[in-house]
Amino acid sequence: MSEGLFIGGGGEDYGVAQQLLLKYANRHGLIAGATGTGKTVTLQILAESFAANGVPVFLSDVKGDLSGLGAAGSESFKLHDAFMERAAKIGFADYSYSAFPVTFWDLYGEAGHPVRTTVSEMGPLLLARLLELSEAQEGILNIAFRVADEQGLALLDLKDLQSLLVWVGENRQSLSLRYGNVSTASIGAIQRRLLVLEGQGGDRLFGEPALELADLMRTDLDGRGRINILAADKLMASPRLYATFLLWLLSELFEELPEVGDPDKPKLVFFFDEAHLLFDDAPKALVDKVEQVARLIRSKGVGVYFITQNPADVPEDILGQLGNRVQHALRAFTAKDRRDLRQAAENYRDNPAFNIEDAIREVGVGEAVTSMLERKGVPGMAERTLIRPPSSQLGPIDPGLREELIAASPIAGKYEAKVDRESAFEILQARAEAAAREAEEAELAEEEAESAAEREYRTGRRYSGTRVGRSSARVTRPEREEREERPRRSSSRRSDSVGTAFAKSFARQIGTQTGRAVVRGILGGLFRGR
Repeated sequence: MSEGLFIGGGGEDYGVAQQLLLKYANRHGLIAGATGTGKTVTLQILAESFAANGVPVFLSDVKGDLSGLGAAGSESFKLHDAFMERAAKIGFADYSYSAFPVTFWDLYGEAGHPVRTTVSEMGPLLLARLLELSEAQEGILNIAFRVADEQGLALLDLKDLQSLLVWVGENRQSLSLRYGNVSTASIGAIQRRLLVLEGQGGDRLFGEPALELADLMRTDLDGRGRINILAADKLMASPRLYATFLLWLLSELFEELPEVGDPDKPKLVFFFDEAHLLFDDAPKALVDKVEQVARLIRSKGVGVYFITQNPADVPEDILGQLGNRVQHALRAFTAKDRRDLRQAAENYRDNPAFNIEDAIREVGVGEAVTSMLERKGVPGMAERTLIRPPSSQLGPIDPGLREELIAASPIAGKYEAKVDRESAFEILQARAEAAAREAEEAELAEEEAESAAEREYRTGRRYSGTRVGRSSARVTRPEREEREERPRRSSSRRSDSVGTAFAKSFARQIGTQTGRAVVRGILGGLFRGR
């Protein structure tokens, strides 16, 4: 293992080696530049160099180009001569073609191993960001998570959260007294957002088996770090899902990994491509979370490298945490572009040999202004650097080779089959069904009691005598009052019979699916603790 990663050649005639010291690689970094200036190739050669030195890497393949890391470059490639010429110019004597150990991941499970997490692990803050919830709706989500914790309801996938929100709505009166107003309108809005997320395929992100971080930190038999490649070309159609997933993964690394201080090399390097998606319209609480992670995760041996078009896409407090920088060309067509260019140049340590602002504007494709941390973590002087050529294939591999690499992966078969164990959905469904059965049994018992009373009444009438009426001329006053009273009693009995018939009809209704839903709505609160 060398002390540093060879990035390219700088200085006069590009003959001075530019290196990223492994000891300071966990101090994070930035790769910036306009479209088509070479950011993806820079990411590729950094991933190669980290892997060759035994450091696992996680990166997202936004354009589909980085799958080429799994195959060696070829002498028949159209840029072979140009690569060899550049390697000689920058003094890259050890340059050769090589493939690297890769693991393909895909949220949709199509172009790699499925990668999942649970709703509980995602948490209400990131989930609210993913669903674009208002402050009031986020409050309802926090109540739902609190209820799940108190009642031991596991939130694994979207149907668990959806069923829990239904329960919260049915019991909103009692919950409002404890947690504040629970609005059915807010619950309905969250449910609609969940339907949209489900339609975008986001439901595939949630479930089990959930991703184990140890599977991202593997090395091969030769000691080379495995390069984990997330297929993001399709995922980019849902930019919030993409950004939220990567932020969740970064947060999990921060929360789960132990402190290691200042290691000789990182335990993992995390590349966050299209970093502006993370910060676009992000609430302050989320930006503060990212800043906290960036500031503290380095002591856990993780280096984070943001890739974006303009350094201004990254909040200043986070930008200040990025010690190793590769700045490709920026185009200054507008007044704002010129201000951004000037600001980007001010972030570098001056080099008396050239004007940094002019250099950032003028560097060509595959060339960049670089500044790497030196001894004691001091920012290095800015240099115009020719980036070294990649050893792996430039461009995507063919689908057949990709399938072979997925099948040969050390985690093949571990995540492919989704597991659906008992969780909030099943528990709440069982409670509702038990409540419906008890209500139905109670109604049947009441109906049987009424039938017994009716039989007893009829039996009694069968043996009761009937007085023979007298002529009206000889009817006494008490007998006349009794005859007038009989129609009223008969009318009352008929009225009672109508009420009894309605009650019986309702009891029979309870036995139907609709009736059970009614009982669940009425009695859900009484049986929630069962």
